[in-house]
Amino acid sequence: MTLSWDPVLYRRHDDHRARPFLDLVGRIGASAPREVVDLGCGPGHLTGVLAARWPEARVRASDSSPEMVAAAREAGVDAELADVRDFTPGPDTDVVVSNAVLHWVPEHRDLLARWAAALPSGGWLAVQVPGNEASPSHTIARDLVASDAWAGRLPEGLAAYGVGTPEEYARLLAVARRDAHVDCWETTYLHPLSGDDPVGEWIAGTTLRPVRAALADAEWERLRADLAPRLGAAYPPDDAGTTWFGFRRVFAVLGAR
Repeated sequence: MTLSWDPVLYRRHDDHRARPFLDLVGRIGASAPREVVDLGCGPGHLTGVLAARWPEARVRASDSSPEMVAAAREAGVDAELADVRDFTPGPDTDVVVSNAVLHWVPEHRDLLARWAAALPSGGWLAVQVPGNEASPSHTIARDLVASDAWAGRLPEGLAAYGVGTPEEYARLLAVARRDAHVDCWETTYLHPLSGDDPVGEWIAGTTLRPVRAALADAEWERLRADLAPRLGAAYPPDDAGTTWFGFRRVFAVLGAR
C-alpha cells in the first residue's frame, strides 16, 4: 500500500519536530563536506539548516512521498522522489542525515550497516528515529485499531516500528565500521500541547498515517472520535490546560576515520 503524507498536518508541530533534528545535526563533526544528503527530507524546511551550516557543500534531498517532495520543491529545495532503501553513499558523500524516517523501514538495520561501510574516510552518518512505540499514545492506537470495531476495516492493523536501543545501534555501527567513532543516545522530549485532542492531532500526522490511508473520510473521523477520549484519559491536561506529551527518540551518529 502506498501511503500519502499531509505536509500541512505534519508541520503543525514544527517547533517540536525540529528540535531533535537540530540536536542530531549538532553532533556531526564535519567541517567542509563535499556532499550532504538529507534522506527523508519531508517538506524540506529543515534541509535549509544543512545548507546554511555547510554553504560550500552540494546538498541533496529526497523523500519517498510525492506530496512531501512537492512541498519541498515549493519551498525552494531541489528534492527528488526516492526510496531510502535504494540509497548508497557515493565517494564524495561526506554527510548522510536521516531524521525520523528509518522507523518506517523494517530492514533499517541492514541499511545502517551498509551506509556506514560505504562512507568515505572522514564521512559522517547521523540518524534519529522515534522510539515511542511502547508509550500510551501508540499502544492505545494499536489496541483500538485491532479491536473488533475496526479489525475488519483495517486488516493490517497498526504495526510496531521495531526501533532498537541506543546500545543496539552502537554495537551494529561499531561492527559495520570498525575505524569509526560511534555516538548513540536517547532523549525523551516533553512537549507542551494544547487543544481538544492534542495527542491525537500529533499522531494523526505520523503514526496513524497507514490508518488514514485505509479509511474513507467519514470512517477516519469516527476513528479519531473513538480515539480522542482514550488519549485524553492517558494524557490529561494540567490545571492551566496544557497537555504534557513525552516523546522518546533514539539517536545514532557515526564518524568514519
